[in-house]
Amino acid sequence: MIRAYKFLMRPTVGQAAALTAMLADHCSLYNGALQERRDAYRHASKTSIKYGMQSAQLKDVRAFDPERQGRWSFSSQQATLRRLDKALAAFFRRIKAGETPGYPRFRGVNWFDTVDFPKDGDGCRWDSTPHDPVTRVRFQSVGHVKVNQHRPVIGRVKTVSVKREGRKWFVVLTAEQEQPEPLPNTGSVVGIDMGVANFLADSNGEFVPNPRHGRKAAAKLEAAQQALSRFPRRKAKDRTANHQRAVEKVAKLHGKVRRQRLDHAHKTTLGLVREHDFIAHEDLKIRNMSKAPAPKPDPDQPGSFLPNGAAAKAGLNRSINDAGWGVFLTILHAKAESAGREVIAVDPRNTSRRCPECGHTAKENRPTQEKFHCVSCGHNAHADTVGALNVLRAGLVRRDANQA
Repeated sequence: MIRAYKFLMRPTVGQAAALTAMLADHCSLYNGALQERRDAYRHASKTSIKYGMQSAQLKDVRAFDPERQGRWSFSSQQATLRRLDKALAAFFRRIKAGETPGYPRFRGVNWFDTVDFPKDGDGCRWDSTPHDPVTRVRFQSVGHVKVNQHRPVIGRVKTVSVKREGRKWFVVLTAEQEQPEPLPNTGSVVGIDMGVANFLADSNGEFVPNPRHGRKAAAKLEAAQQALSRFPRRKAKDRTANHQRAVEKVAKLHGKVRRQRLDHAHKTTLGLVREHDFIAHEDLKIRNMSKAPAPKPDPDQPGSFLPNGAAAKAGLNRSINDAGWGVFLTILHAKAESAGREVIAVDPRNTSRRCPECGHTAKENRPTQEKFHCVSCGHNAHADTVGALNVLRAGLVRRDANQA
């Protein structure tokens, strides 16, 4: 299996400047390749340029600009071109699927924060000084950079990436390792129902409260963003020191909220995976759930619109995004795979409206957000617990059908 590791780097001032220059030059390469593809397609001949053609041009590009493009790893530049090719392939795939496509955009220097090295030893070297008490990673034209390795790397390192987050630098590794030993069986199965009032409720009647990290930091974020809005928009190189500090403060607050959500997701999923052999959850379409409502044109007054509940939906969308369901489910599936547990997603329709006692399904069974009262048999329970029970039953049925 493949596992990722992320470590903080501690570059010197000169190394930080070299890393910044590396990101800038790879950003320039990305934008140049995108411009070439756009110009070729806009030509009367409608020429289509592929990755192989642009990769073959790299040798000439490096020879023409040895002071910038010529000093970085050839493989990392190929990875940047593959990154663009992947973005364009996703664009055309969305067009064929009838979705709303977003054409790849030109990247500003501050919006290009990652450089990938496809192979350890080709332009980079993890643990480049193995006999040194301090772990170091070496990058071509940068040097040996100190790494704060807080845990051992198990397996053979496959790829290495450099990532910038604010003023901090990280190295991200992917390592190929043997499948770990599964956790001992517990004989327990559980269904979970994710929500906004409570982060999740399980089929055993237990609840995990919603930490609402974004809402708790909203006041500080609002003040920081108001302070930032007082400065006119400028490129990074033209910003004053106060402007740059305002930008970094907003980024720092957003980064803290992101790490808090990630930490909560890791701890919650770890508890579920340790306690249960089988976990069922709703197959939520989070992107669709957090969409803004469509406008309602007023037929009597052209150019005017009727109320569509956008203000209320905006508050719900913020709560959904603040809960971080997508991150939670991604981590849950990864941890379950490592631990030998089984996770199944089921159709979420009517899970909170179907009575677990008699099976009667009706909108009236859920008179409030929290209360469930079956109009057929009179069963009373918490609506989220009922949803979790129905999710578990549907998950077990699907598991048995897959095994058959």
